[in-house]
Amino acid sequence: MMMMMLKKKKKKVHEIRNFSWDGIPNRGASWLREMPIEDIWKRVILVPASGGALVSFLNLLRDATDVKVDQPQEGDDPSTKFGVPISISNKLKVALQPFLKAIAASVTLGTGNSLGPEGPSVDIGTSVGKGISTVFEKNSRTKLSLIAAGSAAGISSGFNAAVAGCFFAIESVLWPSPADSTFSLTNTTSMVILSAVIASVVSQVGLGAEPAFKVPVYDFRSPSELPLYLLLGVLCGLVSLSFSKCTSYLLATVDKFHKDFGAPRAMFPILGGFTTGLIALAYPEILYWGFENVDLLLESRPFVKPLSAELLAQLVVIKILATSLCRACGLVGGYYAPSLFIGAATGMAYGKFIGLALSEPNSVLDFSIFEVASPQAYGLVGMAATLAGVCQVPLTAVLLLFELTQDYRIVLPLLGAVGVSSWITSGQKRKRSSQQTKKLSSGKSPSTQQSTAYDSNANNQSSNYAEDGQTNYPNDLCEIESTLCAYESDSETVELERKISVSEAMTTKYITILMGTCLVEAVNLMLAEKQSCVLIVDEGNILIGILELENIQKLSKNAKSRGEQLKDVVVSEICSLDGKMCRVPWTATPSMDILTAKMIMKNLGVTQVPVVRDQMGYLVGVLDWECIDLTCRILATRESLGR
Repeated sequence: MMMMMLKKKKKKVHEIRNFSWDGIPNRGASWLREMPIEDIWKRVILVPASGGALVSFLNLLRDATDVKVDQPQEGDDPSTKFGVPISISNKLKVALQPFLKAIAASVTLGTGNSLGPEGPSVDIGTSVGKGISTVFEKNSRTKLSLIAAGSAAGISSGFNAAVAGCFFAIESVLWPSPADSTFSLTNTTSMVILSAVIASVVSQVGLGAEPAFKVPVYDFRSPSELPLYLLLGVLCGLVSLSFSKCTSYLLATVDKFHKDFGAPRAMFPILGGFTTGLIALAYPEILYWGFENVDLLLESRPFVKPLSAELLAQLVVIKILATSLCRACGLVGGYYAPSLFIGAATGMAYGKFIGLALSEPNSVLDFSIFEVASPQAYGLVGMAATLAGVCQVPLTAVLLLFELTQDYRIVLPLLGAVGVSSWITSGQKRKRSSQQTKKLSSGKSPSTQQSTAYDSNANNQSSNYAEDGQTNYPNDLCEIESTLCAYESDSETVELERKISVSEAMTTKYITILMGTCLVEAVNLMLAEKQSCVLIVDEGNILIGILELENIQKLSKNAKSRGEQLKDVVVSEICSLDGKMCRVPWTATPSMDILTAKMIMKNLGVTQVPVVRDQMGYLVGVLDWECIDLTCRILATRESLGR
């Protein structure tokens, strides 16, 4: 069923595209450059705008079928709505959501708007996996396996690349998932492989065995050229960061415009399509016409005039702007195809500039040691490096290009460029997490840290943090586009976590000690209560600090190496030796929602946090990952039983 849905979606995109453009996309953007602008401007503008209008209508339908938890009115039966059991009604709505999204994606892409089809394909695959799990009431581990299989099928069918599809499922679903380490992935791996193979076979039978785009012959001259590929990786990493920041900025701009001026959401897809058409008059390559325009960039289509390095560099900037605008305006599509386009343009422009620079004689520096390959080689590597930087799937990017080129010589340049690009983008993410940690740790007391860093009444946006009264929009595309981190795209789970408060999930079984407690006594209490930490409080139960078993073990090991004894040492002495040991990185409040608490804990890299009741830091509980997982599972089960 999943394979048939993916096949039908791809066919629907082709049908809408051929109807909208009357078969012209088969020639790519070269057609627009050959025709007088006065003959085609109406069509170029109106087709994407009309697609935006249809998407706007479909978005309204999606909003109408979105599952919301309504408070029952007086006299209403809380288990029914309009005479239909709520559980059945919600399941129908959930089943309708991916169908409407697939149609919206088909319209968006068929009318040429600047997004890609692979994201919706992944979304369809994961949605089917979740649906099967729900129907047959499978456990969370089986559900994870089905989601992974669905995401693998989406990538496999999109690129006719089964191996890349398998590794995408691993990188985007299995590795980021919070499954415990004892969970064997044997069954999951076999399910993912079978799903990827079947999806690729079905795609080849229905749409042909040709790769997504025409791959030029890869040209590798000498190992001395590898530094140039590393430099390309740096460039692609910076381009990927620019893409993320541009999308984040335009999302914030559109949201601000909507709130400040009361502009209806329904107008933005139309505006996005209209603007895309205007841009396409000058840069027709930014329109989505399958991968024909990627073929133009890589110069793999015969009898087509190559694009200059200057024009390619302009296309990088314009494509980032157009794609970010389409996404911010509510048009439906993914980031994989735009990332490949941007990477191809970046690599081709870089290759042409490098070739020109090294071919000219230079009396100061001797560049004869560099044997420069053709720009197409840099274009191919640039595609993988940008895909890895934007979507954070480095192994998938390497294997995808290797699978498409079938040339082992590309592996070493690919690994170098992809590794550098991914390191730059992930390094920026680590830097932001470190800054957030410093802000959380800058207060004088745990309660001050919590109140200044995160408002306990944080907004319901799953990816927006509230700090000092301002809304910070996400810079990671994984937070913006759910298909880039398929495990996190479970909208039902996210909605449930928004509804659960910390007070429901926290445990009140914890150990408290005073500063004058002996360290040995604290360890004995941990053993008696089977707890991995003790909370340090004063006489009024106000939180002062936290002492974890891991830190005590490190301290004991260091003391033993120096021949020292810790038998009579009290907690206050331990805390005074190292100010970081007893420090509380962050505290939650009972009214905070679990989704916000999870994100903060994940950013800080902590497994448990104290829960305080007021600004004074009165201790009321402890929140950890086990409590969160168990609470979510129990409440989900209760909802499925109709309360």
